[in-house]
Amino acid sequence: MQLKLIVLMLFLSIGAILAQMEEAKLGAEISLTEKTNISDILADPESFLDKTVLVEGEILDVCPMMGCWMELKSDEGEGMIKVKVKDGDIVFPVEAKGSTALVEGKVYKIELTQEKAIEHFEHVAEEKGEEFDPSTITGPITIYQIKGLGAEIHKKDG
Repeated sequence: MQLKLIVLMLFLSIGAILAQMEEAKLGAEISLTEKTNISDILADPESFLDKTVLVEGEILDVCPMMGCWMELKSDEGEGMIKVKVKDGDIVFPVEAKGSTALVEGKVYKIELTQEKAIEHFEHVAEEKGEEFDPSTITGPITIYQIKGLGAEIHKKDG
């Protein structure tokens, strides 16, 4: 219980700091300079597998529970990629939705059986407080994500 309280306080503190700053740097210092388009990764994820990339995109959503993931919008508007970190390594603030993030991380894949895919998407829906229909999963699924190493969040205008 005390750990949850500490994590909650940390999460709220980061959110308060971000609200006052134009930019927040989280995790490791970004070392790459050349950006990879999210659309390029989505078009051919296998060619980026296990490679460290630098991506930039609008933050569509953030894990409301632990701040352990965020979804970045593709540069072409259609699609998104999830940036995931180990709980507590980096805490992405929920208040960052709508802001722009620059993220360095390694592309990886998760291969799920139909049963595991249903469990996964039920969990994601639960985190977001959304309904999930298991009948939408009709077979095994491969998910491509970025293991976040470092990020810069640039405060949204307005």
